[in-house]
Amino acid sequence: MYQLDIVTIVIIVANLIISFKGFKDYAFKSKYLFNIAGIQRGEQWRFFTSGFLHADQRHLFFNMLTLFFFSHVVVSKIGTVSYLIIYLVSLLAANFLSYLFHKSEYHYSALGASGAVSGIIYSAILLDPSMRIYFGIPGFVFGIGYLIYSFYGIKKLNDNIGHDAHFGGAVAGILVTLMYDFDLIYTNTITVVTLTVTIIVLFILLKFLRN
Repeated sequence: MYQLDIVTIVIIVANLIISFKGFKDYAFKSKYLFNIAGIQRGEQWRFFTSGFLHADQRHLFFNMLTLFFFSHVVVSKIGTVSYLIIYLVSLLAANFLSYLFHKSEYHYSALGASGAVSGIIYSAILLDPSMRIYFGIPGFVFGIGYLIYSFYGIKKLNDNIGHDAHFGGAVAGILVTLMYDFDLIYTNTITVVTLTVTIIVLFILLKFLRN
């Protein structure tokens, strides 16, 4: 049984309200999405606010559904406050990585909670490698598939979804979770190594494709 805590409910409601506002109001979306030109003009709030906007209803639904399936594991293992910290740090780390990738692309824009959700996915998998979601799919398998999907999305680079942010979020989720429970390196060694190697390999391939 999946149980939503109050923080996850607030996060989902905030994403719904802000995203639907963005669907109807292009000026609102343009002001708050991740945009290199805007950030370089001093609009640093975009690092945060873009994480509550989405490209379309399908993008929004997938991110919130994924958060629904993984959030309870993190909350039950390390608590609500730690969960919120992982979510926010992953969101910011994801967008910071996107900025490093695209800082010379003046017109580059992206949006979505995918980076923050990635952090929660990988935190949950580290904390409970045996967890299962979607019709019994192992969380471990979903996590690797999620990164592969992100890699494919980066190659397309035409949908305004911050696919490369998934990597930053995943790394942040893993690192912050290990800060809270460093013993996971010893108790879940195979999981830590497999996820880390997957991220490194895909990241190297990404850098190769961008050069």
